[in-house]
Amino acid sequence: MRWELGEPNPVTGKIVENKYFLNDPDTGMAAWLVKYNPGVITVKHTHNCSHGILILEGELYTHDGTYGPGDFVWFPEGLVMEHGALATAKGPVTGVFITNKRFDITFL
Repeated sequence: MRWELGEPNPVTGKIVENKYFLNDPDTGMAAWLVKYNPGVITVKHTHNCSHGILILEGELYTHDGTYGPGDFVWFPEGLVMEHGALATAKGPVTGVFITNKRFDITFL
């Protein structure tokens, strides 16, 4: 399994890296490793589905606080959110990203 580059964020131009390991073609439920390098933040956006991130390393910045290794952060469907790694981070944020149905993103 190798890191794949996501699409550049249309607002910041920054790229999130992903390693996919589960994708259910019937339900759209999926799980993958996500990596936010320092300065990569997915700015204000919403999703059509709920999703969570289990933090494995680093500090995940969110609109609602900062979370570290072992923390699980759940984002309800339709919530206006932002998350990623601050530019001042000492290293990347890596986590397990889980969705409950087919995933989309709408930037605000």
